[in-house]
Amino acid sequence: MTPAQFGRTPSEPEHDAVTTQSLHVAMRDGTQIAADVMRPAGLPPEEKLPTVLFIARYWRSFALRGPTPRNRAPVGPRNPLPAFLLARGYAVVIADSRGSGASTGSTPYPFSPEEIRDYGELVDWVVEQPWSDGRVGATGISYEGIAAELLTTTQREAVKVVVPQQADIDQYAEFLFPGGIRNEWMVNAWQRTNEKLDRNEIPPEWSPGDREGYSLIHRVVGRLSMILLKGVRPVDEDPEGSLLAKAIADHRDNADVAAYARTVTYRDDPFGASGVSIDDLSTIRYQEEIQHSGTPLFTWGSWLDGSTADGVLRRFVSYSNPQRAVIGAWSHGYVNHGSPYRSPTTHLEPRIEELWQELVDYFDLHLKGRTASRLQGKELFYFTMGEEEWKVTDLWPPKGATTERWYLADAAGLDREPPKEESASDRYTVDFEATTGRSNRWRTQDGVTKVIYGDRAQGHGRLLTYTSPPLAEDMEVTGHPVITLHVASTHSDGAFYVYLEDVDEEGRAVYLTEGQLRAIHRRVSDASPPLRTFVPHRSFRREDALPLEPGEVAELRFGLLPVSARIPEGHRLRVAIAGHDAHTFLRIPEEGTPTVTVHRSRAHPSHIEVPVVKGTRG
Repeated sequence: MTPAQFGRTPSEPEHDAVTTQSLHVAMRDGTQIAADVMRPAGLPPEEKLPTVLFIARYWRSFALRGPTPRNRAPVGPRNPLPAFLLARGYAVVIADSRGSGASTGSTPYPFSPEEIRDYGELVDWVVEQPWSDGRVGATGISYEGIAAELLTTTQREAVKVVVPQQADIDQYAEFLFPGGIRNEWMVNAWQRTNEKLDRNEIPPEWSPGDREGYSLIHRVVGRLSMILLKGVRPVDEDPEGSLLAKAIADHRDNADVAAYARTVTYRDDPFGASGVSIDDLSTIRYQEEIQHSGTPLFTWGSWLDGSTADGVLRRFVSYSNPQRAVIGAWSHGYVNHGSPYRSPTTHLEPRIEELWQELVDYFDLHLKGRTASRLQGKELFYFTMGEEEWKVTDLWPPKGATTERWYLADAAGLDREPPKEESASDRYTVDFEATTGRSNRWRTQDGVTKVIYGDRAQGHGRLLTYTSPPLAEDMEVTGHPVITLHVASTHSDGAFYVYLEDVDEEGRAVYLTEGQLRAIHRRVSDASPPLRTFVPHRSFRREDALPLEPGEVAELRFGLLPVSARIPEGHRLRVAIAGHDAHTFLRIPEEGTPTVTVHRSRAHPSHIEVPVVKGTRG
């Protein structure tokens, strides 16, 4: 694959001042959606602009203790992208979603049909404004990115392009229950934050605090800045705060997502008191509507941010929409460059402004009609860690992709040759203190935590590991590894975590990717998945449950999350197996300590299929 460059030198700002207005937009049922309308200052009255819409769950903007800075965009708890867009000739509208911020109403669950209808009505309102040229795009990170993608389902002709960033498409398998295992820390942290916001309180989680990878000065500045925040910004007509008080009272009826998640084991279980399943919260439910819209998509993800890279790839190969896509190695909120081959303090590369210029170029193409031949067609940019280079492809898997099979072998080895032994196995008693730490790919999804994986060798005493001989040449691992384990357990249920690592000559183990599966979900489904997948598909539905029979050998075959990394010659490949991730996921089983036997005989050849791309060195 030819090396490429992602990240453009920022264009010169066209405007340096902003006019802002904060108001309520009435929805069909009387719900009042709070919106900030921002435009470049000093424009002739007759000049009309394309609009970029952000739909916020975590406050559109702040009320400050003291005067609000003049000529600045009050963009709230998000990166400075809105200000970057305003300076380059766009109007920006940031709206609090129903039941959040200064908007009234409540929500029975995230992304309800009523909430999505609001998105379309916001677009209708925008195009009726005298400053609008009738063309609308949408973007945002995480919740805002999901909302941007769901905007396409409203089939509004004015919506010309959406840019979902770090946005999950399957709330069960990607966010709440990866591998069927509850994402305990993240769902609880998400709920705590939203409860604070819905009471108009500043969540302490927004400060870097004592998180790994932040310098003392960053922590001090973070804490001081929190003191300046008063709460969510009221609309302009509400100086006394009576409308805001009504909105906050309405928010008491919002769903408790963490409590609802605790009622779920299977994908089709009722999601608490909502009356729906988790699939009703997910973008994959709307795949036909998204494709029918024909709206161009520019999707963003990271190899190290939850399952966002997998979502990017599944859209890229499944949707017929015009598409551009990018997968980097950054944290969820672009806080740091997360490549484990770099120092944890490495700043984002490309710089944030260079990333935003790529996004502006795409908006310029579809909202301003500017010719940009480099943006035509279908293309995916992806970052190869270790090599620390960008590449571009118009297909996935990329050209030159193949698979190498490595077998779990004796002496804790990995071998290219299949086992010949009639009987061979290893016993592992689950260590419930095993962990990937507090700065992993799942915890970065709070938008503040950096993604940092240190030397994994330090924790290998708690895991079962298998390591290859030194590689005779560089190996580029790009794609979805797939693990096949033949196991017997003392329990009928359990969690299986598999990590793929690069071990250097000194024994330092670099995290590459991981996969996980709850044993009761082990049945592989013959049904077609909603979007094309690259790993064994399972429904996670109650009817397909298949507990283990204690003492009997069972096959667990499941995918690891996608990755692109170059392992240097002389390094070794390592597979590490655990039964828990203590600082992130639910303990399974909740009581008892399973002992697992991993078989690696001729009849039960446990192995990993590693996706390798040949001949790609630039």
